[in-house]
Amino acid sequence: MDVQILSPEAPSKTNSHKNQNAMDVDGGDVQLVMPGETITSDLQFMRGHGTYLDSESTVISSVAGVVERVNKLISVRALKARYTGEIGDIVVGRITEVAPKRWKVNVNGRQDAILMLSAISLPGGIQRRKNEEDELQMRKFFAEGDMVAAEVQAFFVDGAIGLHTRGHQFSKLRNGSLVVVPSALVQRCKSHFHLLPCGVHLVLGLNGYIWVSKPVIGNPESTDEADIERTYSNKNDIIDDAERESIARVCNCLRALARKFMHINDTIIIYTYEASLKYPVKDLLKKDVVDSITSEASQKLTME
Repeated sequence: MDVQILSPEAPSKTNSHKNQNAMDVDGGDVQLVMPGETITSDLQFMRGHGTYLDSESTVISSVAGVVERVNKLISVRALKARYTGEIGDIVVGRITEVAPKRWKVNVNGRQDAILMLSAISLPGGIQRRKNEEDELQMRKFFAEGDMVAAEVQAFFVDGAIGLHTRGHQFSKLRNGSLVVVPSALVQRCKSHFHLLPCGVHLVLGLNGYIWVSKPVIGNPESTDEADIERTYSNKNDIIDDAERESIARVCNCLRALARKFMHINDTIIIYTYEASLKYPVKDLLKKDVVDSITSEASQKLTME
């Protein structure tokens, strides 16, 4: 039998192969990509930050992160990137320095954010200009180490974020625990202040800082003397064992969602909390338990 040896040929690149590797950019799930991974080969999409085009106009990721789509614009938000901020974002931060007429706040950004004395609410909701007496009492409002919920108001010339705490929902944070997750995982919602059915209050900071606490007692805008003192108080309220366990369970649920790189919002937190009730709080961060509660929560979310 005659044997014919053919010269080697390089395999031809077909669009079908790229379409098999391309991601479903229309899907609602979190899409994690690695550098060099194909996102889509559809020519109708435009590339944004964290992507580039190859010779065949295929959108490819240049960083490891989460795929985000705005109409026809596709970008990749890096998981390990520092928080950059947008006007209107709700953030949770820690006071790092008390300076003249301002506080410096750590918001997980490239530099500390700035909270001006003129951008806070006075106790009791009093509306007036801040004077020298207020400047001398700045540490009675916020001191180093205090946690605060604020809103991004503006950006300074050097790129620093300008914050404000005007409004009854923005105040000093007490009676709780801080959970740090990648900022790319916190989903934008209509409201970032939530009271869960289990009796736990949440502040979902878009900078990746989440505050889990006991519900706030009293009205910050009230003129009652007790409510005025409570607005900027440093003393925690009495928290019983059941409330402590609920706060710890919610914190571990958030850490479990972050380990599975799932988008974090109030709905998925409630589903994960319900799925975790059959396990002790101390076991919630074990690998098999994390897989179980996050998969159950994801199934409930898809059934909506």
